[in-house]
Formats: sequence, C-alpha cells, structure tokens
Amino acid sequence: MPFSDEIFGVVNLFLLLLGCGLFIAVFHALIRWSLRAPRVKEQSTPETAGLAFKEMRISSANGKRLFAWFIPAPEPGAAPALAVLHGWGGNAETMLPLAAPLHRAGYALLFFDARSHGQSDLDTFSSMPRFAEDLDHVAGWLKCQPGVDPQRVGLVGHSVGAAAALLAASRRDDLAAVVSIAAFAHPETVMRRLLATWRVPYIPLGWYILRYVQHVIGYRFDDIAPFNTIGRVRCPVLLVHGVEDVTVPVAEAQALHARCNRSGRLLLVKGSHDLYDDLERQIGEMIGFLDEAMKT
Repeated sequence: MPFSDEIFGVVNLFLLLLGCGLFIAVFHALIRWSLRAPRVKEQSTPETAGLAFKEMRISSANGKRLFAWFIPAPEPGAAPALAVLHGWGGNAETMLPLAAPLHRAGYALLFFDARSHGQSDLDTFSSMPRFAEDLDHVAGWLKCQPGVDPQRVGLVGHSVGAAAALLAASRRDDLAAVVSIAAFAHPETVMRRLLATWRVPYIPLGWYILRYVQHVIGYRFDDIAPFNTIGRVRCPVLLVHGVEDVTVPVAEAQALHARCNRSGRLLLVKGSHDLYDDLERQIGEMIGFLDEAMKT
C-alpha cells in the first residue's frame, strides 16, 4: 500500500540520519581522544634541588584548582617573581631544572600544572587558551603574595605553555617580562604537521578536524596564534629556541622575533625541543634578560 511505502521511506530516512549522527559523534569523540594531553604526575619535588617550597592549590577557571609549588625568594623583601608553565603533556617537574639558578638570582617562583595535567583538576579538555587562563589566575595569585613585588611578576613557558604565556601577556599590561621557550608561530601549522605524521590527508579530513578543534576550544587559530599575539605584548619578551628543534623549526622563532616589539630578544641555543645543552650558561643569559626587564 502507498501509505506503508511512505512509512517505510520515512523509517529508512530516520535510520540514515541516525547512522550519520552516530558516525559524526564517534568521529568527534575519536578526534578529542587522539588529541588529549597525557597526564603524568610528578615523581620529585623542589626539595630534590635543595629548595624549600610550599605545595599549593590555586583556583582557576571553571571552578578547577591547580597543583603548584611556591618557592619563596631567598631574601626577605619584595622580590621579583615568575610563574613557570610546562608544555603539552608535561607537569611542574619538567620545568624544575630552571628552579635553582632562578632562585639563586633572587626570584620567587611558582611552578604549576595546567588543568588536566599532573596533579591539577581534570577539565573537559585541554587547550592553549586554557593554559593561558591558568596563567592569568596564577599571575594574579602571585601578585597578592607576601614577599612578592606585584610590579615585577613575569611568565615563563615552554612550547604550548610558551604560546599561552604570549597569549596571556597580550591581554594584560601588568606583567614585567615573558620568557618563551620553544614557542610555535601558529597552531594550525603545528596541527597540520601532526596530521601529516599520522598520514591524515588534509582534504577533506584534516580540514574538518582543524575546524572542529577550533569549535571545541572556542577560538579561531588566527586569534590565538603567537605570530599574531606577540605584537600585542607590551612587556619585554625573550624567545629561547633550540637550533636542533625538529618539532618546532627555528624559523618559527625567527618569524616571532620579527613580530616582537623593540624590547623583544631572540636567544638561539644548542638543543632540541625539550633538551638543552649547557643549561647554566643559557639560564645565565635568561637571568640577565629578566634582571634588566625587572629593574625598578
């Protein structure tokens, strides 16, 4: 009967739409799963480097709390301070090689885990803008601490944390300095390199994945790209980059430097994306930059 045929057609259409919807939902879940940040907890503390510290929990966005180590300055008085942020899948421990030399130079330090990293609270997803939100909250917390000069607070970040430091600093005018270690120039370039290593064709899958990621994080890549945000940073910026870095080619650091304000500096060092040779000498140059930027 015609009526039965119509019902049969509607049911088939419904099942087709349901199947498409389920496929898209599974595909989106697979994208988010494949891009999730590894969660690795710290195995040591600043005490390993002979530093006294306080373990903290600092409030951030979405009601989440961040795990942190606060290392007071070695001398009493209003000291300069730095918030130090790891990269994607890292934690506070990965940045600890910076702690002892920066502390000896007179800085109060806050090493912390971004949301969904290390021992911080889990959130729905991780992203570079969420790293920047965490930096905003941490910088505000640091400025209120006894023994910290609120006019001399700076940010130090590595990789995604470095990009986040530039994004956070581009929105503020109360920071004294930013040290960006191994920052990339544009998140879309990073994503396309990653998809290429997975042998995902850009058309149509890669293009769709990039659009979906922007939808999830709530930002266009162009709006948060360090290549665009660094020009809006008002404080001095030091770009540190390893000349053997194959994860983020050194040309990206050079492109960022060209977009800096006049107080921006580029420090090319021996090493790769995560490992640097002759750390003491390199940190010495970083400390010189920070000391100059934080003069009162």
